[in-house]
Amino acid sequence: MAQVLALAPDPGSAKSARGLANPRTWSDLGSNDSLVWGKCQGSARSPYQVTVDLNEPAFRCTCPSRKFPCKHGLALLLLWSAGGGVVADLDTAEPFAADWAAQRTARTATTTRTPDPEAQAKRLAERESLMSAGIDDFERWLHDIVRQGLASVRRQPPTFWDTAGARLVDAQVGGLGDRVRAMGSAVHARHDWAPHLLGELGRWYLAVKAWRRRADLDPAAMGDLRTLLGWARRTEEIRAGERLADRWRVVGLSQEEDERLLSQRTWLHGERTGETVVLLDFAAAGMALNVAHVLGSVVDGEVALYPGGAPRRALLAGDEHKVTQGSGLPGATDVRAALDRAAGWLAGNPWLRRIPMALAGMTVVPGDTPLLVDRTGAALTLSPDTDVWQLLALSGGHPIPVFGEWIDERFHPLSAEIDDRLVSL
Repeated sequence: MAQVLALAPDPGSAKSARGLANPRTWSDLGSNDSLVWGKCQGSARSPYQVTVDLNEPAFRCTCPSRKFPCKHGLALLLLWSAGGGVVADLDTAEPFAADWAAQRTARTATTTRTPDPEAQAKRLAERESLMSAGIDDFERWLHDIVRQGLASVRRQPPTFWDTAGARLVDAQVGGLGDRVRAMGSAVHARHDWAPHLLGELGRWYLAVKAWRRRADLDPAAMGDLRTLLGWARRTEEIRAGERLADRWRVVGLSQEEDERLLSQRTWLHGERTGETVVLLDFAAAGMALNVAHVLGSVVDGEVALYPGGAPRRALLAGDEHKVTQGSGLPGATDVRAALDRAAGWLAGNPWLRRIPMALAGMTVVPGDTPLLVDRTGAALTLSPDTDVWQLLALSGGHPIPVFGEWIDERFHPLSAEIDDRLVSL
């Protein structure tokens, strides 16, 4: 992001670009190997069409500004460089972006334009250098916490965590930065804040050590590390990699929205393979998701798998999939079996935060600390934001199958089987 702002023709343009780097003012955002594009709603009736060629970079905007690059081009590049899925990787560019790229190609008398391997290697080296500097700084911050003692962090203001997270975002390690910022509220909201903080510090320090040994990591471990750090992969790379065909049951949906982004996690269970994978879909805040998955449906086809340990992230492969209606919650087990499976996944990926669980015969027990209890008496603590009374009303007090995410040793229910069909919670 600092490199983007350095392209600004003056400080005023840089300041204006920061203000426009908000997905709410943009539509039709996308990117590929060489282009970033989008439409920005300005003072005119029609939104400005903005395109950036990443190879130079070069800018085009339909606004009347005489500054180059204008604030709209800088804002678009800021959104793209921040990552997080706001600017999606797409196979096809918007017509206005594709036409401009074609015109540039014609002007340079080049029939095909392929990315420059030397330029790509240079950009990769620059990014890794920036990330390494940020991670070195983060390690010193971790040492300071341990040196001062865990109790001292509860006396720190919110800026203590926000500043550390912002430095990681600036170093293009945004995924880790998000987890650091979230700890600022967790140390005050959780009664078990001390062991929770200690566990996260250990996982963060493990990430520091793993980054320095990244050349020795296998593809799965490197995939998990990249996910933690927030280093995204291009869609084309994933679609060209490993695939898995099955009849995929949609067993859980979870949406989150903030001022910038709407995200949805869709959990799929393979009827033949027994594998559990997750699809991630993103849209700018206030916009609709491109793919709306229906709880309980069955998608027959292939998914493209991201590198990493189970449960893996995936993309639906191909353009068309046969979708039918399923019944019941597949793969449900008791609490002990679910925890055994979670332990195996965590052994392979210690940074795994959301663990899917399909639980059979669970009874809701309300109280100061609400629980889900199976037929053997084993229990999981429900998350504080669970609507316990809705779950109790749906079940009628009887044992029911429940699917959800186990996060930080608390269960977040997403769906329940009622009369042989899945109901969203």
